[in-house]
Amino acid sequence: MTDFLIVLWGFAAGLLSGVVGTGSSIALMPVLVVCYGPRQAVPIMAIGAVMGNLGKIFAWWDRLDLRACGAYSSTAVPGAALGVHTLLTLPARVVDVSLGVFFLAMIPARRWLATRDVKFSRAHLALIGGPVGFLTGLVVSTGPITVPVFTAYGLAHGAFLGTEAAGSLAVYGTKIVAFQQFGALPASVVMQGLMVGAALMMGSICARPVVARMTVSTFRTLVDGLMLASGGSLLWVACFSRSP
Repeated sequence: MTDFLIVLWGFAAGLLSGVVGTGSSIALMPVLVVCYGPRQAVPIMAIGAVMGNLGKIFAWWDRLDLRACGAYSSTAVPGAALGVHTLLTLPARVVDVSLGVFFLAMIPARRWLATRDVKFSRAHLALIGGPVGFLTGLVVSTGPITVPVFTAYGLAHGAFLGTEAAGSLAVYGTKIVAFQQFGALPASVVMQGLMVGAALMMGSICARPVVARMTVSTFRTLVDGLMLASGGSLLWVACFSRSP
C-alpha cells in the first residue's frame, strides 16, 4: 500500500514538474523521508529525478538548447559531486533541517530573482552552475533557483522545460555515480528509485498538453506553495519525529 501511494504521488509530482518545470523533488521528498529516512530518500530521489527529467526531454526534444545546457552542466556536474560528498558526512537530523530551511528560504529568494529583469549569457550559466550543482548535491533540488536562471537566459515554455531538464539530468546522473562510489546505492534503493522514477516520467510526459495554459501567476503560486508545505513538513519531521 505504501509503494502504491508513493507511485500515485510520484505521478502527480511528475505531472506538476512537467507543467511548471520544477516541483517533483519538493513534493516527493517529505514523503520519501518519512517512509525511508533522509539518507535513503536522497539517492532514491536522485534516481527518480533522472527518469523524470528524461520524460521532459522526450516531451520537448525539438526545443532543446544544447549550448545553454552544456554551459550550465560544465560546472554544475563537479559541483554536484562535491555536494554529495558533503551530504554523506552530515548527521541525518542536520540533513532534515537543511532541506526544510532551504525550501522555506527559496520562497523569498525566488521572488527576489523574479522581480529583477536580469538577462543571462552562457557565461553566466557556467558561473551559476557550480554553486547550484553543489546545492543540488547537498539538498536534493534547486529547481526554484534554476527556473529564474534559465528563463533569464531567454528560454520559455517547451524550450525552458526541455533544456532545464537536460541540465538537471547531467547533475542528477552525477549524483547517482557519486552515491554508487560512496556505497550509498544498495539494490533496495535502486529498485525504489526506479519505481519513483517511472511514476515521475509518466507524469512528465502527460503534462505537455497543459503547458501552454499555465499562467505566470499560477506558476509562482504552485512553486511557493510546494516549498512552504515541503519545507514545513521536513522541519516537523526533524524536530518531532526523530530521537536525538
